[in-house]
Amino acid sequence: MYRYDQIDRELLAQRTEQFRDQTRRFLAGELSEDDFRQLRLRNGLYQQRHAPMLRISVPYGLLESAQLRRMAHVVRQYDKGYGHFTTRQNIQLNWPQLPEVPDLLAELAEVQLHSIQACGNDTRNITADYLAGVADDEIVDPRPYCELLRQFVALHPEFYWLPRKFKFGFTGAKVDRAATRTNDAAVHVLRRDGAIGYRFFVGGGLGRQPLLGQEMNAFVPESDLLLYACAILRTFNRFGRRDNIHKARIKIVLREWGIERFRAAIEAEYAKIGSSAEGEQLRLLPEDIERMRSYFSAPHYRPAPEAAADVDALTARDPRFAAWVRRNVRAHKVPGYRIVFVSLKAPGQAPGDCTAEQFETLAGLCDAYSFGELRSTYDQNLVLADVAERDLYELWVKLDAARLATPNIGLTTDMIACPGLDFCGLANAGTLGVTQDIYRRFDSLDAQYEIGPIRITMSGCMNGCGHHSVGHIGILGVDKHGEEWYQVTLGGSPGNDAAIGERVGRSLARNEIADGIERLIRAYLELRSDDDETFIECYRRIGMAPLKARLYETDDSEAAAA
Repeated sequence: MYRYDQIDRELLAQRTEQFRDQTRRFLAGELSEDDFRQLRLRNGLYQQRHAPMLRISVPYGLLESAQLRRMAHVVRQYDKGYGHFTTRQNIQLNWPQLPEVPDLLAELAEVQLHSIQACGNDTRNITADYLAGVADDEIVDPRPYCELLRQFVALHPEFYWLPRKFKFGFTGAKVDRAATRTNDAAVHVLRRDGAIGYRFFVGGGLGRQPLLGQEMNAFVPESDLLLYACAILRTFNRFGRRDNIHKARIKIVLREWGIERFRAAIEAEYAKIGSSAEGEQLRLLPEDIERMRSYFSAPHYRPAPEAAADVDALTARDPRFAAWVRRNVRAHKVPGYRIVFVSLKAPGQAPGDCTAEQFETLAGLCDAYSFGELRSTYDQNLVLADVAERDLYELWVKLDAARLATPNIGLTTDMIACPGLDFCGLANAGTLGVTQDIYRRFDSLDAQYEIGPIRITMSGCMNGCGHHSVGHIGILGVDKHGEEWYQVTLGGSPGNDAAIGERVGRSLARNEIADGIERLIRAYLELRSDDDETFIECYRRIGMAPLKARLYETDDSEAAAA
């Protein structure tokens, strides 16, 4: 992973002290709330319902063991003993106290963690495929390009006060695991006729009026990553609306202009930059790319012993280990190694939460079994990317003891959810209680395996931090006269088959929503063509009507009681 040089470290230290002084002046009454608001947002600090929320950037999801150990300390010292992983691969703290935040940031800076541009109308944390470098379907490792772009846009004065927030998502594989087209700009790193380049999609975004990014350029040369990104950002900065926060995202420009006018504006700006002296400075040289690739070289894999037979024997003997291998372990491109998913969706646990003790456990495990590295995923889980097959059983025992081995990756209880009304000042309804209500209905592994792959996603408000718009089943919390209600969407998807879900109909009350989701899933089991047809495949075959009827169906006992 990229490690900060002396210039990076000095910049981060200066930034931390700058925010310390800004915080001091605000607390002393020398800065108004409005003036401080923009400063704190650009340092990752929101004001939530009960306390500030600090968002810590995790560029393209990579963490090392020293950072995990520091997170364990930080959540004990400055929070309530846990952190929360988000759909943008970041970590959020929900209970820091404002006077202590500068000290917290100083401690994070010592291990190359920070909150710069984690909030605000600027370029946010860049996300990427969490299996980059190890997936067997990878075409090009996107991480060096993520870092090159991150260094270009971070603290760039031209892109620091955009009309609205701006997000980049990267993939370099055949399968899009990073939900790239939900971002303002998606970058697919690929090869064409042996040459590396980028397929750019622009104009994606969830929240209000969700939209998937549309193809702007099918092949930008490898050298022109920063030029084309600059063209997109300048076009947005110039034409994005600043008069209405709800219409300020780049997707609104795309929607109002249409794709042809939108593409023409970006391409004109790209050509203008490319023919200028600035373009020569921004154009990546082969040595720039090779230098950055050197930070992401493969670890020194040990020669693989014949371990597969041992794994097979252990799975035959231990059904719990077998269930974990089946759901949480994936193939690795290097023989003798596997990719291990760490579930943050144990029973009774809020999706994405990680305790101080779990941070410490994970630090030790990634040192012992995965070359000191851990990755956060778009799905609010974690990944140990380089685990030797011979270590799988030993690793599972330790993960299981820490409640990090729930074998539910990609299943019903692997739900995505924002913190909702329990924490967020923007939320209209709670999410965490609803996820647990649904979890209890499907906590049997046999039931989850029968249902098969399914994405249930939930947001507490229209901002869509839980990505309800791209869930196979999406749940959106709404407020009705001070009461919590929930809208349901069906048919969304974030990957290669990306789609925005369709709203089913009227919302359901808090005491109805979990029963409604259960009826939907039971209906799918009855209506699917065979045991191999997934929920999303079934939905696309039969349409909404049969499932809608079951969602709003009242069972006999309820009818009798009425």
